[in-house]
Amino acid sequence: MVEVHGVHQRVRDHTADCAKQRIGQGHIEGEPTIAHPSSRRPPRLHGDTQYRTSSHRPRYATVHSSTEAGSQWRPAKPSATEFGVQAAVVVFPGSNADAEMLRTLRHVVDVPTAEVWHRETSLPSGVDLVAIPGGFSFGDYLRSGAIAKVSPIVADIRRHVERGGLVLGVCNGFQILTECELLPGALTRNTHLRFECRDIFVKVVAQGPFTRGINERILRLPIAHADGRYHLDEQGLATLEAASGTAPAVALRYCSASGEVEPSANPNGSINAIAGVYGGPNRNVLGLMPHPERMSEALHGSSDGRILFDCAIAALVEHAAKAPSASVSTTGAA
Repeated sequence: MVEVHGVHQRVRDHTADCAKQRIGQGHIEGEPTIAHPSSRRPPRLHGDTQYRTSSHRPRYATVHSSTEAGSQWRPAKPSATEFGVQAAVVVFPGSNADAEMLRTLRHVVDVPTAEVWHRETSLPSGVDLVAIPGGFSFGDYLRSGAIAKVSPIVADIRRHVERGGLVLGVCNGFQILTECELLPGALTRNTHLRFECRDIFVKVVAQGPFTRGINERILRLPIAHADGRYHLDEQGLATLEAASGTAPAVALRYCSASGEVEPSANPNGSINAIAGVYGGPNRNVLGLMPHPERMSEALHGSSDGRILFDCAIAALVEHAAKAPSASVSTTGAA
């Protein structure tokens, strides 16, 4: 117990040194080692034929939303696979929603997806969508996402954003993106100091690659966080709220089942009920606290989360169809 306390004290007193040591050597001396995920499933690109079986859902299966009776949602045709659209899921020590993100991308929306360990220095060639999943990267040492932001892979994620490639950060992924300053604001401890794990409702309030054509739509999604209270200074908030065109903007707000934005529907005390934010040069970065990948199939009780993925893939396919010789990630997807 004394040794563990000593390790934690060193982390607090020497933040930068400990972060570099943990990134460079895999762990801090005296701290339990976190196993590399390659011991479970080596990072590699999976073509959609490798996992497809007769029991999988057909590519163009109808998906019903729980929030709009009788509504239907279908992935864009032609498929992402036909246009070479690819994705990558970045995994950190402590990530715990990577499996759900991988399943959603590979099997629900049929996008060949690589698993990328945070110590890699570059994303796989041709990747158009990068997803940073939820969890507790590096055990939330210092604060959520504070150590993950100095991982080697982050530099190439920045380059991917600058090229116009799509990035989705969910829960801890959202926290990491704010720490990297790829999104404005910060995620802080929930107002009531409780870990929240339940379904909530959000309203789409901005257009972007992940929300094209679904403005004002209400989605039921699960949350699981203790540090989800979005905060931004007064000037930054005014800019975010007044955004137009492709400028960073509020993407999602917590609301009631009927779409009312009210205090009782805000699970963590986020300023202006902000649940998700767009950033990047062309709103190509989306961070949100709810988990769309955990509600992407009817067997989850709702497939509302799939809608965000379908919108993004449709935007990427549209770009690829217009310029098939160009990489989607070098042109962006509005």
